[in-house]
Amino acid sequence: MITLHGFAASNYYNIVKHALLHKNIPFQENLVFAGSEELLTVSPVGKVPAITNDDGLNISESSVICDFIEETYTDTSLYPADAGERAIVRQIMKIAELYFELPSRRLIPYVFSGATVPNALKAEVRQVLERGVGALNSLCKFSPWIAGEQFTMADIYVHYVNLIVNTFASSQLEWDVLAQIPGMKEWNDSMSESDIAKQIEADRLANMPEFMQHIKAQIQAANAK
Repeated sequence: MITLHGFAASNYYNIVKHALLHKNIPFQENLVFAGSEELLTVSPVGKVPAITNDDGLNISESSVICDFIEETYTDTSLYPADAGERAIVRQIMKIAELYFELPSRRLIPYVFSGATVPNALKAEVRQVLERGVGALNSLCKFSPWIAGEQFTMADIYVHYVNLIVNTFASSQLEWDVLAQIPGMKEWNDSMSESDIAKQIEADRLANMPEFMQHIKAQIQAANAK
């Protein structure tokens, strides 16, 4: 059985968890926070998520884990059969990560510490997000899924990227980012209504108090140095 290492408040963890649940792959969860000594035994840089399979193979990085899951458990495919269509799916995922998730993540330390986000940083983040908006407007179809008729890994990936965008970028920039991509908000709401998404969201909310306690302890330790 696969062991999924990480914590439910992490969007990257939930990408992998959603894929496992969608494919009906048996797995167990091991609650561990990023940077811990325990996590370093299964993830070379101590990042969440990581998995361990029955053979004792440890794999980290969410996109790598998703590829491993797809190639190992082939009964339910999360990628199109056509190579070009698969490339579009991966392109959507990569753009969402680089131009949506990562710039939004730059605001997280300010939100958690209660500090004011510098205007220069806001401008930088917004500029990168605008590039992402343009690219996703070009690539996304929402007919009905994000890349077309088939539900793919891009649907899972972007849904959890959007959580970070909404929580941090949209709130701190006072800008409804998802509304800039026609069809994105409606698709995102539809994704939230699946039984798997509801289960993951319930687990995320249940984990938030412990996660916030962990973050506060990290901030206090950093300030004490």
